[in-house]
Amino acid sequence: QAAPEDGVAEVVARYRTAVERANAVLDGCADLAAPVPWPQPGKPAPSVRWALTHMIEETGRHAGHADILRELIDGTTGR
Repeated sequence: QAAPEDGVAEVVARYRTAVERANAVLDGCADLAAPVPWPQPGKPAPSVRWALTHMIEETGRHAGHADILRELIDGTTGR
């Protein structure tokens, strides 16, 4: 999480580090149908494919929220 005192460069650098770590983990995944580690005993673990799709959806959802906020502030749209 970004703290109020964090600068843009610091937040972007941490984001890029997280992306590099995620890419390294995914490079080791030969099977997208394989289950991901799951901390909920008794519930089936989702697949790597599901986790990736979920992360893409979440990123798009939050980008959409930013677009809506920007439009509400000054009327600018992403088009």
